[in-house]
Order: sequence, then C-alpha cells, then structure tokens
Amino acid sequence: MTEFSKEEFYKRLYSYALKIIMFVEKLPNDATCRVLGNQLLRSGTSITSNIIEAKSASSRKDYINFYTYSLKSANESKLWISLLKDAGKCDLAEVELLLNKTQEISRILGSSIVTMKKSKI
Repeated sequence: MTEFSKEEFYKRLYSYALKIIMFVEKLPNDATCRVLGNQLLRSGTSITSNIIEAKSASSRKDYINFYTYSLKSANESKLWISLLKDAGKCDLAEVELLLNKTQEISRILGSSIVTMKKSKI
C-alpha cells in the first residue's frame, strides 16, 4: 500500500468501527443480543485498534503480527454478525452491508499479510 492508500484504509477502518458501534446500539435489548453484541463490539473495534497499533510496531514481525490479529478479529466479527443475522435479530439489509464490509476488510488484510510476508523489505 502506498502512504495515501494506507491513510485511506485507516479512515475506512475507523468508519467501519463506528458502523459496528451504531449497529450494536440498534440491536434489541435481549440476552442474546447483549452477549453477541458485546462480542461483536469487542472484535469489530479491535480490527481498527490493531492496525493503529501496527503504526508503532517495534519490528517488521511485530507489524505483521498486528495485521494478523486484526484479520483474526475480522474473521471473528463475521461469525457474530452471521449469528445475529441468522437468528433474525437485526435488519437484513443493514446486516448484509456490514457483513460485506467485514468480508472486504478481511480480504484486504489477508492480502496485505501475504504481501508483507513475501516482501524482503
């Protein structure tokens, strides 16, 4: 990623974290939504926080590890979103959009990790 595209990616991730927060806030106030919503809030915002942490990584390996943690959080978020969707706990159009954004972020992170691991720099 170029510096410009990295900054754009950071902005997209921040916007994604805000969408996660707003999505969770709209969930019904029942036991299932409280538990799954809290899990989603934790994993969904962790995607962004780990990428921000990568900016100050102490080594290349540490940098890649933060991206890997972020990818794991994105994959976990897909699970919580899918469970909420399949349990009928949220608006179908909204949840599909959020799931698509999460899948897109996962693909970008995965591709970035592969590229970084192949790179000699």
